[in-house]
Order: sequence, then structure tokens, then C-alpha cells
Amino acid sequence: MRVIAEAGRHHVETGATYVEHLRVPHLSLGTYVIPVGAPDPQRPHTEDEIYVVLRGRGRLRTPDEAVDVGPGSVVFVPAGEEHRFVDVTEELTVLVVFGPAEGTAAAG
Repeated sequence: MRVIAEAGRHHVETGATYVEHLRVPHLSLGTYVIPVGAPDPQRPHTEDEIYVVLRGRGRLRTPDEAVDVGPGSVVFVPAGEEHRFVDVTEELTVLVVFGPAEGTAAAG
């Protein structure tokens, strides 16, 4: 067992930043922070991912839809789906779980 005390505690001054806290072969966990008005530069991942919003507000957009997110929101994004956070009105702090670990799945 491992307690991941640092999860969700990352903070940035400018720009979106991701910090990984755990990596094992079948999953990884990190904290993603996006300040108000900052762009979300991420690209589609080769792994499935789950976002758990801890703090802040914004929207998560895909080519087909957009959903409002805030504290307690949990969103699944399948591997390869284009997505990004937009309209961040309160600094977003999001736990991100990748399965398998980010960057380990082969592109399809």
C-alpha cells in the first residue's frame, strides 16, 4: 500500500502544469492544474483517462460535446479522443488517472 499524500496539492503561477505522483505498469496518477484563462495544451492520449475535479470550474470539450466541470466532477475520456479544458473561471485542480500508465500504450 502507498498513501499518495501529495496528490491534488500541486500549484502553479502561470500556465497549465501536470505533475505525476504514481507510475506502475497498469496506471499512473497525477495532478493537473490550469490557472484562470490559461490554455490547456494537451493532445489526445494513447491511454484511457479519468479526471476527478478537486477544485475550480471550467468546461471539458471534445469535438462532439462540452460539459461543465467543478468540484466532484468525474469524467472518463477514452484513449485517442481529442479533448481539452476551456473557459476556466476558477483555477482547476484535477486528479488524472491513466490506464495503462501515461505514455505506455501503443498508438492505434
